[in-house]
Amino acid sequence: MTEDTRPRTGQEALALLKQGNERYVDSLTNPDPMTKRRPELTSDQYPLAIILGCSDARVPVEIVFDQGLGDLFVIRVAGNIVAPSQIGSIEFAAEKFDTQLVVVLGHSHCGAVTACVETLMDPEKNYSPNLQSIVDRIRPSVYNLHELATSNGKEVDTDALIDRAIRANVRMSVSQLKHSSRALEELTNSGQLLIVGAEYDIDTGKVRFLET
Repeated sequence: MTEDTRPRTGQEALALLKQGNERYVDSLTNPDPMTKRRPELTSDQYPLAIILGCSDARVPVEIVFDQGLGDLFVIRVAGNIVAPSQIGSIEFAAEKFDTQLVVVLGHSHCGAVTACVETLMDPEKNYSPNLQSIVDRIRPSVYNLHELATSNGKEVDTDALIDRAIRANVRMSVSQLKHSSRALEELTNSGQLLIVGAEYDIDTGKVRFLET
C-alpha cells in the first residue's frame, strides 16, 4: 500500500480489512503478494491498520486479512493484552505513519484466556511468573464472568465461559487503549483514530468485529 492508496479514515481501513477477510475465507488470496512489493518498501511504509493480536501461530494476521507486505503494523503478544510496550508501539505507528485504525484481534481457543479461566476455576493452578503476569492482565475481564457462571452452584460450562471471556478480554483491551494513553485518547476523541475489537474464528477463518 502506498501513501496515495491508503484509506484516509479508520472506517475506510476497517472496510478494507473486512473485504480482505472475506477474500481469505473464500480462498481468493494472492499467491505471492510479498515479493512483488519488497523493493518499494525499503524507505517508507504506509500501513492501513495497526493490529494488536495474539501470538498464536494459527492467527497469521496478514493472511487472515489478505494484506501484503507493508500493509499492516502488527503487534503480537499472548492474549492480545495491553501493556506499556504495546501502547508505545501503537502510539508510534499512529503518530509516525498517520495510521487511523487499530484492531484488537482476539481469537477462538485462545490459550492465554484459557489459562486465566483455569486459574479462576482452580486457584491452586500455578504458572511461571512471566506467564502469570499475562494471566493477571487478562483476569479483570474474566473475573465477573466467572462469578456469574458459578453463582448458582451448578456445574460450569467451561468452554462457554472461555468463549465469553475471549470477547470480554478483547473489549477490555480496546477500552485500555482508548483510556490509558493520552496520545491515543486525543486521537480517538478527535476522530483521527478508530479503535475496534474483533474475534478470529480458527474453525472458519471468519473475523467478527465486535460492537463496543
